[in-house]
Amino acid sequence: MKNYRILASFLILALCLVAAPASAKYMIVGNDEKMTWNEKGVVENLPSGKDTVQIFDISEGGTEPKLLATLELMNSIAGPPTNLAITKDEKLAVVANPLEWAEKDGKWAGSPSTKIFVIDLEGDAPKHIATVDGGRQPSGLAINRAGDLMLVANRADNSVTVFSIEGKTVTLIDTVPMEDQVAAVAITPDGTKAWVVKNLAHKLALLTIDGKKVTPAKFEIPVLWPYNVDITPDGALALGADMGGPGGSSGHVDTVSVIDMNQNPPRVIDRVVAGDGPEGFAVSPTGEYLATVNIRGSNVAHDSWFYHRNGTVSLIKIDGKKLTKVNEVEVGALPEGVVWSPDGKWLYVGNFLDKNMSVLKIEDGKLVDSGVKIPLAGSPASMRGPVN
Repeated sequence: MKNYRILASFLILALCLVAAPASAKYMIVGNDEKMTWNEKGVVENLPSGKDTVQIFDISEGGTEPKLLATLELMNSIAGPPTNLAITKDEKLAVVANPLEWAEKDGKWAGSPSTKIFVIDLEGDAPKHIATVDGGRQPSGLAINRAGDLMLVANRADNSVTVFSIEGKTVTLIDTVPMEDQVAAVAITPDGTKAWVVKNLAHKLALLTIDGKKVTPAKFEIPVLWPYNVDITPDGALALGADMGGPGGSSGHVDTVSVIDMNQNPPRVIDRVVAGDGPEGFAVSPTGEYLATVNIRGSNVAHDSWFYHRNGTVSLIKIDGKKLTKVNEVEVGALPEGVVWSPDGKWLYVGNFLDKNMSVLKIEDGKLVDSGVKIPLAGSPASMRGPVN
């Protein structure tokens, strides 16, 4: 009888596990409707009031992510596509708005904002619950795995602001001067360090983190026009996207800097060719791959020698400390952000000028276009999933 009771207990547990709903895995997308590029490759500023932030459930992966909410929140393409983030426990999301928008003499133009929006992901539907002030022109940002600390790179202030997260409350607690303009930031999985992108100074700068105290480590790595940075889930490698130019593509191939975090001090051990203008940038949740989103001249003058209607995504295999480019797939016009599905088998790529997302998948170790493009409420300027 004892054996029967044990077996019955296992069966009940198994049934409960099968019946339990899978936890949601969110993707957040920031749509900027205030800026576009014309056929001459010139930026056109449009009236404000149409920006949105959309939140999807991508727990199933595949070609049909479920739209959960569309919020009327201002955001901008003026910066890396990492000006928003989701906490690892997926209870909270934040969106930095780099630019305010105003009309003067019949023309619209931006000026540095300080606003960061806080979104509650729990409850019946995601909702905007607070707005906090930070540094001027907040751009790329990062939240630690513990979910209690956020760092924001401020381009107009040459600083990194430090925020405490307690429950649903986000509070500015410190500002770290960086001397040069900074565009993006990534926190190591153990929460003790962070890399900051000094985009105009051609450097990645290291910060040390002790609890909620953040200080410069006084150590920098030389790179070429960096714009984005990510770290593998095991913390062994930091990966920097080298744009090859100031915030755009140039017609020439660009690289990914591979930084060995297990050496003291950390150092660049390789540079791997990605594509032309790798702005969007994300390591898969499994740590097997890196995806770079390459602008490839898709927003320059249409008569330019390196104009292409569409950008691309490069798949780079991560094997220990060795990175190898596998293949490159065409997506849409001016691709920006990229998000992996929780299982690391699907990618969602925002095509800014097409106002949609391309859905790609890993098939037999290569990146393949599913052929599906998902319409969005506007032009996707930035995209993120939960913290790895």
